[in-house]
Amino acid sequence: MLSRTPFIQPQLAMLRTAPPEGPQWSHEVKFDGFRIQLHKSGREVALYSRSGFDCTPKYPTIAEATGKLPTRAVILDGELTSCDPDGRPNFHALLGERYGHLCVWAFDILSQNGKELRGLPLSERREKLSRLMERMENQVIQLSETFPDPHVLLRHCSERKLEGIISKRSDKPYISGKSSDWIKVKCPQWIEDNQWRHEFFQKQR
Repeated sequence: MLSRTPFIQPQLAMLRTAPPEGPQWSHEVKFDGFRIQLHKSGREVALYSRSGFDCTPKYPTIAEATGKLPTRAVILDGELTSCDPDGRPNFHALLGERYGHLCVWAFDILSQNGKELRGLPLSERREKLSRLMERMENQVIQLSETFPDPHVLLRHCSERKLEGIISKRSDKPYISGKSSDWIKVKCPQWIEDNQWRHEFFQKQR
């Protein structure tokens, strides 16, 4: 039996209509995909969905890339996307399992080499994540960049018809469950274009 590291309940963002401002906040693109948690422990690899489902066999290219992360052991939090040739995430393709270029945008590091990191402020976790990703040799797992101005970022996301942005308190630890330390804002055009999604998920309940 594999001695996989246990799944960690993810931190979740609260939805707002406008992003927070101030030097204590950092801002990222809210990619349109599935939440995924990457686990590597020696030669063992596991991928978990937002709810903790083991989806390792479903994404062999992601599992292979996770195994090549340049560290002995690590747990990363990220978003799995399927991208069109122009680089735009295509949720329809991901939902229908018609995968294009699969990519994980890593935005947090929860532990490394047996050391628990969730208690550190986000700014310190991001530094560790950036150093790790600088040594990554493929494009399957990429660093989700941060930006200083949420309004400029939101405008650019709207122009590219991306989902929106997510803002995070740089001075706070990682806390499982919904937290006001993470705020997501969706692009108006994306909301209009994706009304079908709300209706689809409502039917699944």
